[in-house]
Amino acid sequence: MNLVLALTINTLLTLLLMTIMFWLPQLNPYAEKINPYECGFDPLNSARIPFSMKFFLVAITFLLFDLEIALLLPLPWALQTTNLPMMLKSSIMLIIILTLSLAYEWTQKGLEWNE
Repeated sequence: MNLVLALTINTLLTLLLMTIMFWLPQLNPYAEKINPYECGFDPLNSARIPFSMKFFLVAITFLLFDLEIALLLPLPWALQTTNLPMMLKSSIMLIIILTLSLAYEWTQKGLEWNE
């Protein structure tokens, strides 16, 4: 009986949240919300407008540190390994390399958005 009650409550809550999700944005439509493009470019202009290379550099930096999080996320589970010193050395080495790369990026002003 408890399983049926939990499934019913979860289903009703999910349907309620989905209804709110589709209904709420339609209350206050404006140009930015209706626009299908979220990249910041005007879809009616030419697609060959040059834009800053800094955008790509910041995006690549974000991806690198996002990868760092993905590699360090399993660390708590890896602490249960039989070869703990080797795992800790490799994890600390990864953190040191990424910290040094962040310091280098910072000194080269690669994290500043303005040119």
